[in-house]
Amino acid sequence: MFVYGTLKTGQPNHQVLLDGAHGRAAFQGRACTLEPYPLVIAGEHNIPRLLNLPGRGHRVAGEVYQVDERMLRFLDEFEGCPDMYQRTRLHVALEGTRAPLECFVYTTATYPPEWVHLPYLDDYDSQGKHGLRYNPRENR
Repeated sequence: MFVYGTLKTGQPNHQVLLDGAHGRAAFQGRACTLEPYPLVIAGEHNIPRLLNLPGRGHRVAGEVYQVDERMLRFLDEFEGCPDMYQRTRLHVALEGTRAPLECFVYTTATYPPEWVHLPYLDDYDSQGKHGLRYNPRENR
């Protein structure tokens, strides 16, 4: 699983990957998408979204986790898959390896047309210079 947003280390939802009650997630390393994608912060809660438009935007930085079936099912529910996000596949370059790695990722295929015109990020940080603070689920 390639994570690029609030599930990354140091981000607001990372703890769900560490909770063994949800299944197993083993950190494999930092990675970057092979193709560019538009990573935007969108919606009323300032949620990071990887728009499913390969070839546009930037190569996106993130982390790769090996997850078991229980964690995968939990993440599907947590990410609102398939309504909010869709679990798709993409290729990443994992630090310290030569061969591309195919990973699952949560992308957004259906979105308001104006999202395509939002600023594209290459590395999400909820406290970044963009000034768009993520609104955690417990505050919604």
